[in-house]
Amino acid sequence: MMDLNRIPRPTTRLGLQIPNFTYDGVPPERLFAAVADQAVTAEQNGFDSILVMDHFFQLPMLGPTDAEMFEAYTLLGALAARTDTARLGTLVTGVTYRRPAVLAKILSTLDVISGGRALLGIGAAWFDVEHHALGVPFPPVSERFEHLRDALEITTRMFTQPTSSYEGTHHTITDAHNSPAPIHGRIPVMIGGGGERKTFRLAAEYADELNAICNFAELPGKLAALQGHLDDLDRPRSDITVSTLGFLAIAETEAEAQKILEPRLAPLGLDPAEVFADRTTAEAMLGRIIWGGPDEVIDQVRRLMAVGLDALIVNMPFTHDADTVALAGETLTKALAG
Repeated sequence: MMDLNRIPRPTTRLGLQIPNFTYDGVPPERLFAAVADQAVTAEQNGFDSILVMDHFFQLPMLGPTDAEMFEAYTLLGALAARTDTARLGTLVTGVTYRRPAVLAKILSTLDVISGGRALLGIGAAWFDVEHHALGVPFPPVSERFEHLRDALEITTRMFTQPTSSYEGTHHTITDAHNSPAPIHGRIPVMIGGGGERKTFRLAAEYADELNAICNFAELPGKLAALQGHLDDLDRPRSDITVSTLGFLAIAETEAEAQKILEPRLAPLGLDPAEVFADRTTAEAMLGRIIWGGPDEVIDQVRRLMAVGLDALIVNMPFTHDADTVALAGETLTKALAG
């Protein structure tokens, strides 16, 4: 376990994850410009972190698997040239996709070209479809967590040492050089996932940040589980930033936001009239969705943060225009300031 306290670290307060690269009327040659516009607008309107998914196929809940999908680190390197202050990372890299030492070099390169803004988001991987299609080994979940521990050991060593060695369960490095090194001495680590026993334990041991993936109603239990691991390690809760990932549908009015969501409810077997008949019921049914006009979003976010979160990350797979991104940043900044 690395000494996480020896080097100061930035933390997420408000992050935007960009999960979707299929936009009506935007041809392939304009896709990157559309993504960059979102990132720049987000940075200018209060988002301190810009994150992308580390997948090669689109996820089933967001679109068909053959929809447009950028390779994450190529995209982040390009966004580093368009942005100035926002941290850049994935939510999250699947540990199976790249060997840990290569991943450390990729992150260190991103950190240097971005002026010290890289964030390593990492998890145990789960999307078997793309593994099988691309020929990437997909071991059982218990083995994937062994790979994750090895990756955390190797990357944190290579971030902080000019030359490092490590013999793990599945991965070994010997006199591994890492030059140029990260700008600020190391790169912060965010672990993402919902598993209370394994994921949260590794977060308590290694991570600067934990992104808890779950329905909002589950967050108190997730925080309690993390606290148990922190207590076992005698690590203070204040030493780790905890966020969650929510889907955001925001518009100038609550009615407009509902219209954004309505086409997405039918495939889930939900009747929009029934869902939106009562706000409290709707929030319970929609699980991880934040929606409404600015007032409703501010109220929902403040109640969400009150359970004990330190940060919030949202994505907006339903809309991507700059005006909506700006409205989201302005509104969420107000919500977190309250």
